[in-house]
Amino acid sequence: MGTKKSEILIAYSTTDGHTLEICGYLKHCIEQQGHRVTLLSVETGINENIDLKPFDKIVLGASIRYGKHAKEVYEFIRRNERILESKPNAFFSVNVVARKPEKNTPETNPYLKKFLKQITWQPMELAVFAGRIDYQKYRFRDRQMIRLIMWMTKGPTDPTTNIEFTNWNQVEDFGLTISAM
Repeated sequence: MGTKKSEILIAYSTTDGHTLEICGYLKHCIEQQGHRVTLLSVETGINENIDLKPFDKIVLGASIRYGKHAKEVYEFIRRNERILESKPNAFFSVNVVARKPEKNTPETNPYLKKFLKQITWQPMELAVFAGRIDYQKYRFRDRQMIRLIMWMTKGPTDPTTNIEFTNWNQVEDFGLTISAM
């Protein structure tokens, strides 16, 4: 058991690139276990109507912006729900609120809990990863809005802030979980 090599799809939605960075590390961790991994943006998956049937396992990862996952994430799930449910599958959310220890698990993260209530698909495996704040990368309006949110949640507000909150050991553990599904 656990020796079969799988073709694994990691579909993702990223706002500023950090979710893709997490996906790249997951890919590395999973490939270390002998599996093959393909990364695919949900937008490409939708626009090109990519067939998910050839994959043995499917993982979906999405970032949060202003308290929500992108609408394309919901569309990707809607279009592929039957195939998602027919294979080992997983979902992970990337958000800065997960920097707080009391909000960094699937059971305690408010964004993931809300998301799961909004979809009918129930992923077999779940994870939440803390994201990154890089104010200098954001457009003016986004920078101001995110600084306000951070001020309200006692996070970093200095406009020169570039902090990565991601626990890469947690990402690696999730990669092992995906490999073993």
